[in-house]
Amino acid sequence: MDIKNTKASRKVLAKIPYVWKPLDKGYSDQSLYVNVTTLTTEVRPVDPGVKELFVGGKGYGLRMLWDAVTPETKWYHPENEIVISGGPVCGITQYSGTGKSICVALSPVTDRVVDSNVGGHFGPHLKFAGFDAFELQGIAREEVIIYINGVDHEIEFFAPPRGLHVDSHLLAEELHEMFSDDEKDKINVSVVSAGLAADHSLIGMLNFSFYDPKRRKIRLKQAGRGGIGTLLRQKNVRAIVAKIPKVSGNLNNVVDLPAIMERGKRFNKEMRDLDDVQCQMRKVGTAHLMGVMEKYDILPVMNYKFGDHKDCPKIEKDVWISYFTQDVPDGCWTGCTMMCAKGVDDFELRTGPYKGTKVIVDGPEYETAAALGSNMGVFDPRDIIEQNFYCDTYGICTISWGNIMGFIMECWENGILNAERTGGLDFTWGNADHALECMHQCARGEGFGLIAGLGVKKMKEMFIEKGWGDPGFLKDIAMENKGMEYSMYISKESLAQQGGYAMTNKGPQHDEAWLIFMDMVNNAIPTFENKAEALHYFPMFRTWFGLAGFCKLCWNDVEPADNATTDEPAKVPEHVDNYVTVFNAVTGRNIDKHELVKMSERIYNFQRIFNIRMGYGLREHDAQPYRAAGPVTAEEYLSREERYDKQLREDVGVDPSKMSLDERRAELRKFREKRYENLLDAVYTRRGWNLNGVPKTDFLKEIHMDLPELIQVVTPLQ
Repeated sequence: MDIKNTKASRKVLAKIPYVWKPLDKGYSDQSLYVNVTTLTTEVRPVDPGVKELFVGGKGYGLRMLWDAVTPETKWYHPENEIVISGGPVCGITQYSGTGKSICVALSPVTDRVVDSNVGGHFGPHLKFAGFDAFELQGIAREEVIIYINGVDHEIEFFAPPRGLHVDSHLLAEELHEMFSDDEKDKINVSVVSAGLAADHSLIGMLNFSFYDPKRRKIRLKQAGRGGIGTLLRQKNVRAIVAKIPKVSGNLNNVVDLPAIMERGKRFNKEMRDLDDVQCQMRKVGTAHLMGVMEKYDILPVMNYKFGDHKDCPKIEKDVWISYFTQDVPDGCWTGCTMMCAKGVDDFELRTGPYKGTKVIVDGPEYETAAALGSNMGVFDPRDIIEQNFYCDTYGICTISWGNIMGFIMECWENGILNAERTGGLDFTWGNADHALECMHQCARGEGFGLIAGLGVKKMKEMFIEKGWGDPGFLKDIAMENKGMEYSMYISKESLAQQGGYAMTNKGPQHDEAWLIFMDMVNNAIPTFENKAEALHYFPMFRTWFGLAGFCKLCWNDVEPADNATTDEPAKVPEHVDNYVTVFNAVTGRNIDKHELVKMSERIYNFQRIFNIRMGYGLREHDAQPYRAAGPVTAEEYLSREERYDKQLREDVGVDPSKMSLDERRAELRKFREKRYENLLDAVYTRRGWNLNGVPKTDFLKEIHMDLPELIQVVTPLQ
């Protein structure tokens, strides 16, 4: 296909000019609203009160989505929106990890509000094109591509030309080529897309592209959670494209550039001096965690049954270092010295429609390596890489897919599924070939792939309805909460992490609270009150990254040399001070580390009440599957028998030597389930909620989030 001629001859459906506003203190103070039903746009001013309370990023997304939907809105209704916003810090180039944006929508997977963070260039490019946020509403009558032309200041809708691909790795290449003036100009183009599997599943994710000038290749980062890619395709949108003239030093027009540069230089020195002796992010990215998690028995193996396996060394850190291209700057945004966006170059695919093609595979990151590897009983790195590539280009969340396959394989192991029910697919543990074929079926919209694409919750419900297997067992092993599949840490031995997963607003995702080491390894939060305090501070602190436009990896994946000697090493206080300084230097505000948490409290409680408004968000929705809390099967109990028997003796006060295995399992379950309920009580109290998980009106007043529309929702539930 001749891309340049295709661009010239494309069928333009509408072209609408807009007035560009330069950024001031990190904000343009306007958003771009796009309705694909009517092919219309609107540049909307951001109210100063919204700016003050909601900050940006996730906050803007939640506020705009609230205003767009009603309590009756379902994810597939035209009024549901995808909102993308980067926050005031997003796009600066003098401090690492500042290219992040947040996608917010009503989720096809969970039926409630979801947020998903993502790197790549689209978030910054959207800002530099003149917009603090992008709202996408409606359902297009015919498939459409949206072009945000930040050079000529126009919004264009055009029909996808014949021959243009759907799968993201090819579509992104074609659109970068179509809208760039030359090879060098490709860095000024970015694309949001989802692939063919997003057409046929609920777990579709969004790819955000960026041009890698060292490799001269287009690469992808993912907003993976919650099925937002499915929503994009349901809206009949092939892609969203943004182009800007160029990235230069101070497009955010910050208040105090020298302060940002000083903190950036300080962090960059830490990366140079300490990364190789700490996490080796520049060599292996987050995949360095594979061996660490196995060492502490918390790497998910075979649908979270076990925490380690004899074959885990085949997929640990040093193996990934050998696959990842080294000595290439791997940042997914300009100026980031962490450079953790690792990639496998020239990987030859052995299955599917692109068999025999050599491609670049972005990752695998830790979550992907664990999900598509050990959680499925797959220990060949090439099989993980192949699945990683197809998940990305098809538009499938890798965390969800690894949970789906783990659940399916355990159902196969227990006779709940068989070849007749799977259409001939064999889901024995570790059968990567048939897992891949299931994924290809999902992309083609056929066979058992359509069932897998429903996600764990809806599969569980389907199997129970059909009478396949014991309902209690299926509920126990289905690793989902609120409809979202668990991310890749075993929480059985960390009560705080159980809360960090199941008490989340959107579902069990590690970006909200990761407390396993504090709780299980270091025993730093032994009491319910300690755990409740941690489950207040860390979710609020991490929420703030998504408001401002930061990546969380630069917070604690490299630490100052003296961090262990500080009063609160888990918080990395020097880096917290960096964030406060950079935020103030961008915006001209004068917050401190305490106000940072309060800013997040407002948004966190707003999202909780948003879920309540939609019919969720109460204590019953914070329930967890038992496998997240303890051993479901006799096999699991025996794999940690000494540990579990010790807990029965010391914490429960019974003698396991006088009990049968079934009796021990039942007693342990009763203890662990009661302990989780006690944790809910403690956390809810600390967060200013009642014991049903509803924010109290007095607390909302205290944090200045007593908006009339919120009070109206919570008052009947006080």
